[in-house]
Amino acid sequence: MAESVAIMIWPMTSPALAGLLEDDIRFGDLTTRALGIGAAPGRISFAARGALRLCGVEEAAQMLAGLGAEITFSAVSGVDVAASELVLAATGPACGLHAGWKMAQLVMEFASGVATEAAAIVEAAAGIPVMVTRKSTPFTRALSLKAALAGGTEIHRLGLHDTIMIFPEHLVFFAGGLAEAVATARRHAPERAVMVEVTDQASVREAALAGADVIQLEKFSPEAAAEAVRAVTRRADGRPFIATAGGVNAQNAAAYAAAGVDTMVTSAPFSAKPLDISVKMEMAARG
Repeated sequence: MAESVAIMIWPMTSPALAGLLEDDIRFGDLTTRALGIGAAPGRISFAARGALRLCGVEEAAQMLAGLGAEITFSAVSGVDVAASELVLAATGPACGLHAGWKMAQLVMEFASGVATEAAAIVEAAAGIPVMVTRKSTPFTRALSLKAALAGGTEIHRLGLHDTIMIFPEHLVFFAGGLAEAVATARRHAPERAVMVEVTDQASVREAALAGADVIQLEKFSPEAAAEAVRAVTRRADGRPFIATAGGVNAQNAAAYAAAGVDTMVTSAPFSAKPLDISVKMEMAARG
């Protein structure tokens, strides 16, 4: 697995976490209430069932703390943990522990799955930067991007506002052609790089001649990516940079690295399977 990259970022806000909890406890916990055990003191601990790149532990801890638990141990997002290794522990009343148990577990399992897959792609890329797209699962962007960062990637685009990315679909509405589109975009936002997505070798050459700063190869095979790299003459500043996107994963990242691309853009971590986090609940001695 790629080297751990412990991160101290908190993209999920307290209101967002409260919304997750509300899905479970809007009308209380009927089982705990029916058994009359809510005030009983207890301990809860979470451990990795298998080796993984951890993420989401800060959010899990915040949810438990908001329900009256005291956090006694917490690892940090971005570290690699071994099977059976403790990642989070807390004490508190049974009502709070049961109210936060499943959502805390779910957040860590989902985020750790994304982080672990991201780390696998970063490792396979062998030093070539890997960036994730904004195509995360709907309603999960903050946690998904945090998990991708924990896996060692960077973020390609947070949204439509932060980069100039000219797609073929934009040119449907722009009569002047690609070269004029690049020049127009650069005049409008001269401090921004202009990226162009291409879908074939002819478009690679056209984008280079148009003065694109980044040429993004959409669904090129590693062999086609290598051909594109050879076809482009770099300017004095090293541009255009060549990015490959569409279908990049842990199985082919090494081949794209060998093709000579400057960076890889992927959505693959966002569809990773959640990884198991085990939970142990115990009765604690009354004070």
